[in-house]
Amino acid sequence: MSISFPFSCRSHSHNTTLHRPFSYAFHLETLKPTNILIHPQFGKTTDPFSLSSYRVRLPAIHSSAGDAAAVTPPANSLRQLLASPGIHLGPACFDALSAKLVERAGFDFCFTTGFGISAARLGLPDTGFISYGEIVDQGRQITESVTIPIIGDGDNGYGNPMNVKRTVRGYIKAGFAGIILEDQASPKACGHTQGRKVVSREEAIMKIKAAVDARKESGSDIVIVARTDSRQAVSLEESLWRTRAFAEAGADVLFIDALASKEEMEAFCGVCPLIPKMANMLEGGGRTPILSPIELDDVGYKLVAYPLSLLGVSIRAMQDALLAIKGGRMPSPGSMPSFTEMKEILGFNAYYEEEMQYSTKTSQPRLEREPYSKQEDTKDTAPSAQDTVVEVVTPEVYNGEYGRNSSFSGIWSRKLRVKITGRDGFEKLDIRIPAGFLEGVTNIVPALVGVNIKALLDDADLEAGGKQLIDFNDTMGDRIQVFLE
Repeated sequence: MSISFPFSCRSHSHNTTLHRPFSYAFHLETLKPTNILIHPQFGKTTDPFSLSSYRVRLPAIHSSAGDAAAVTPPANSLRQLLASPGIHLGPACFDALSAKLVERAGFDFCFTTGFGISAARLGLPDTGFISYGEIVDQGRQITESVTIPIIGDGDNGYGNPMNVKRTVRGYIKAGFAGIILEDQASPKACGHTQGRKVVSREEAIMKIKAAVDARKESGSDIVIVARTDSRQAVSLEESLWRTRAFAEAGADVLFIDALASKEEMEAFCGVCPLIPKMANMLEGGGRTPILSPIELDDVGYKLVAYPLSLLGVSIRAMQDALLAIKGGRMPSPGSMPSFTEMKEILGFNAYYEEEMQYSTKTSQPRLEREPYSKQEDTKDTAPSAQDTVVEVVTPEVYNGEYGRNSSFSGIWSRKLRVKITGRDGFEKLDIRIPAGFLEGVTNIVPALVGVNIKALLDDADLEAGGKQLIDFNDTMGDRIQVFLE
C-alpha cells in the first residue's frame, strides 16, 4: 500500500525562482514508524502527515523551468497524478487566495467547491442560486492564481446535455484540469442535505456522453469526474448501476456522494476497479464516515476531497476576530499572520523584485522586503519645525525625573501579565510587558481604557511577590485579568 504526501521544491531559471509542488508516493510497508499518535477519531495510529513519522530516503528531484510553451497543460498534470501510485489528498478552495494557500502548503492538486463559492461570492447557501457564469468566472481567477491542476465543481452542467457541452468548453477555457458533473435535478444542492432528486438514468448518461464529446471537439484532455447523488435520492444499488454506466460513457473518475458506511464505500470501489474513485470527506457532520487517508487507500480510493475545511476554519476565525473587536480589543497575535507574512503570501515581495527589472532613471520602484528594516541616513540632518520630537523614556529618565524614592520608579523592575480567557474557556491572550509602560496595556486591551492602573500599581508596589490587579468580564463575556509580577 502506498500514499502520496505533498512537498514543494524550487527550480531556478535565470533570475526567477519557482515553487513547484510535487508528491512522492511512499510504500508504507517499507517504512519504519517512529512517531505514534493518538487520534480522537482513528485511535492509535501513525501520523501520515508528519515527516518525522517515517524514516525514508527521498530520491533527488531534478526540475528546470522551461519556456511557457513547455509548461505541462493542467489536464495532463492531473492525468499524470492519477496514473501515479498512492492516494492523493485535495483540499477544496473557494477563491484565488485559498487556492494560493493550498499550493503554498505543498498540495499537488486542488478542488473547487460550489458550496464554498456560493458562500464566499454570494453569501448564500448552495441550493442552486449561483449561476454558470459566476462559477466559471470564479474558477478562472482561481486557476490563474496557481500552477497546480484544479478540478472544478461543475454542478449538474447547468441544464440539459447541450448546456453540459457549453459548461465543459467554458471550464476548459477557464484553465481547469478536471470537471465534476453530477446527476442532480435542478435546482441542485449540496449532496449531504435533504431532499435530493436525480434526473433519469438516460439523461444522466447522455450528460456524460455530451461532456466527452465536448472534450473531443475542443481538442482538450480535461478529466471528467462523473458523480451520482442517487445513493440518497434512490438507493445504493441505483448509484452502483449509474457509476458502471458512466464508466461505459467515457468518464475518467467515478464518484458516489453521501455513501453511508465503510461497507458501501468498499462496494463502490469494487465497481470498475481500473477506473479511479473519488471520496468526499465532508467535515463536521456529513453522511459519509470520515476515514483516514490510509483507510481510504485500503478501501480503493485514488482521490480524496476535503470540501469544507478551509471555509469552515475561515468562518470561525472571522467570528472570533469580530467578537474581539466588538469587545474593545484586537484579535490575539497568535490568531493571525503578521503583516510581513501577509505581504509574502500575497506576492508583494515578488512584485517588488520583478518591478526592479523595469525600473528607469526616473522611476525608483519600491523594494520592501521587511518593514522598518531600512536604515535611514540621518548624518548632517537637523529636525525641521514640522518634525515630531519623540522623547524616549527609560528607567533612568524616570529615576532622574522623579527620584529613586518615587513610588513609580520601582515599577520598572516589575512586569504586568495580561491574560484573557474566552467565555468558552479557551485562553486567547497571555503576555507580559514592563509595568512602566501603562499606555501599552490599553493598546493591547482597549477594554482597560479608563481603569486607573497607575493607582493600583502605587499600592501594589509595596507588596512582595505578585498580585492580581484586575479581574473582570468584558461586554463579550471574556475574562480579563491583569497581574503584577
